[in-house]
Amino acid sequence: MPASRISFLSLALLASSAPATAANLSRIGISVGALDNPFYQALARGAVQAAHRLNPAVRVTSQSANFTLEQQQEQLRRLIAQKVDLILLGAVDSRAVAPLVRQARAAGITVVAVDVDAADVDGTVKSDNRQAGEIVCRYLAQRLNGRGTLVVQGGPPITSVSDRAAGCHAALAAFPRIHAVDDGINAQGSSLGGQRAMQQALLRWPDLAAVFAINDRQALGAEKALRAAGRKQALIGSVDGSPDIERALKLSGQIVASASQSPYLIGREAVKLGARLRDGDATTRQVTVPVGLVTRDNLSRYQGWQAAMPSAAQP
Repeated sequence: MPASRISFLSLALLASSAPATAANLSRIGISVGALDNPFYQALARGAVQAAHRLNPAVRVTSQSANFTLEQQQEQLRRLIAQKVDLILLGAVDSRAVAPLVRQARAAGITVVAVDVDAADVDGTVKSDNRQAGEIVCRYLAQRLNGRGTLVVQGGPPITSVSDRAAGCHAALAAFPRIHAVDDGINAQGSSLGGQRAMQQALLRWPDLAAVFAINDRQALGAEKALRAAGRKQALIGSVDGSPDIERALKLSGQIVASASQSPYLIGREAVKLGARLRDGDATTRQVTVPVGLVTRDNLSRYQGWQAAMPSAAQP
């Protein structure tokens, strides 16, 4: 399905969803991958502002799991003990959090997954991650004139990562002369992880022509490794549309595209969905937020992570 159709359907869903109410929403807990990441900062900001619109007296606790399962599990235990009404969960491991999700729901707490899927939650709000992988890898393949080795750089064991990789491979199926390979490495969503993974990829595929990194931070690290190795012609595409990638696209570097997310909107819609679910309205349990492709060609039209919707479209 074309990217424009995906965006239209997602926008229609968001516009037509029933208005949320306060639903005795007095305490909200947020646990996400890393609050030093501007993505999660924008997500938490969207959630907090939406919560205060529903109930000005609401108390919101935002916590950073630092992509560590044990730390997130402890955070969930504390939130359950505090008897919060709603948990927004950016899972660091989509399956391993399931026992505590079930424990929270048994205690009467509504759990909404944000950014990535998580087992046994009440609802989910996330970007169209498969479409993100599709539009970036299609763009890379077109820039390569349909031939060359493209490395798909791995990341944390979460569904957003696997969905992006799957979307990438789906798009590349239309380019039989593109040799798509997975590096099989968890680069941890970080710049250092992306740099180390890229160094290993260069040993295995020294003739690589392009890299699809699962997020912008890894892309920045991959670029460092490619430059250090003298591979300045290889192209890099990623997912997020972060402020860092905006700066990178203003320069003449190797990063050429990123699929933009709307973390502010994800946080906002997650609170609204949680309130509806607590009101007994389960007509919608999943909200998919559209993505757009950001390149040097349309960067001037891109409004960034604070925008209510991705403002850049596929050129």
